[in-house]
Amino acid sequence: MSNGIPCVWMRGGTSKGGIFNASDLPSDETTRDQLLLEIMGSPDNRQIDGMGGSDPLTSKVGVVKKSSHPDCDVDYLFLQVFIDQAIVTDAQNCGNILAAVGPYAVEKGLVKATGNMTTVTVFMENTSQIAVLQVQTPNGKVTYQGDAQIDGVPGKSAPVICEFKETAGSTCGALYPSGNLRDSIDGVDVTLIDNGMPVVVLNASDFGLNGTESRIELDNNTELKRRLESIRLQAGPIMNLGDVTEKSVPKMSLVSVATKGGCISTRTFIPHRCHASIGVLGAVSVATAAITEDTVAHPLANVSERAEKMLAIEHPTGEITVVANTKGDQLISAALLRTARKLFEGSVFPLEK
Repeated sequence: MSNGIPCVWMRGGTSKGGIFNASDLPSDETTRDQLLLEIMGSPDNRQIDGMGGSDPLTSKVGVVKKSSHPDCDVDYLFLQVFIDQAIVTDAQNCGNILAAVGPYAVEKGLVKATGNMTTVTVFMENTSQIAVLQVQTPNGKVTYQGDAQIDGVPGKSAPVICEFKETAGSTCGALYPSGNLRDSIDGVDVTLIDNGMPVVVLNASDFGLNGTESRIELDNNTELKRRLESIRLQAGPIMNLGDVTEKSVPKMSLVSVATKGGCISTRTFIPHRCHASIGVLGAVSVATAAITEDTVAHPLANVSERAEKMLAIEHPTGEITVVANTKGDQLISAALLRTARKLFEGSVFPLEK
């Protein structure tokens, strides 16, 4: 039997995947990526010969190590493992898997627990951003039990507060990489934005939708997906992302008026399948568009005048609330409540050669 590789399988937010110590993976990226494809069971729609769960939300990897950056505790590299293609990409962050990085770092001794709450400062390698996590550590030990609840996850867990700093333009080089609050692609008004996640924001009504359609209904709408992909491929170069044919960004977020008292409603493609909810950093980008006049999202949004805004971004399975500190219509910082849980710890095995 081939040698196993130490791994902790964790749920972070509404995603789950394998968390690895960087020292346990090959340093060569090509070798590492092939290994992760084998571990996940890709390419295969069912990922039957691996750990992946046949959904982009369950085919994710976090690679963690002691930080080499001043004022940070750990470095975190997020890798999205495609399901039906032999692709592993680091083109984006994942704020959901990030929520698992804090507890992992404390449990593995990369960060020492300090009292009942431990701060873990994370350097996100994908975009050179910094996130500050608050991890519950009663009596100096990580706990996953608590009363926090997030939509898309059954039950209650310990809260993990994730605050993001200086996220504007982290991937595309500018908050609005085209230089405009609105552009037109294929005759459709779009807002191209990157506040931690590159997103193309579109009005659902421009596609004959009311924005409340189910995930399954949208996934089965082949004409909609064709139109979205055409726009996405053209948006890539405009957003300084180059050819995005084989990239997982930008995300495509259809927005509409909130129906459950929130800020705005979303249906997000990641990029070719409709998300069961919405990514953490994708929610930050949509929330930023919502509070900014002249964007596609702003006329549809319900936004308070307070400097600290509670922006509930609705999605197919509930909502995710972005706590936005603003100055005028400028977002100064954003924090989100996530939860995490350790599911499995042991060894995973690549294919035997």
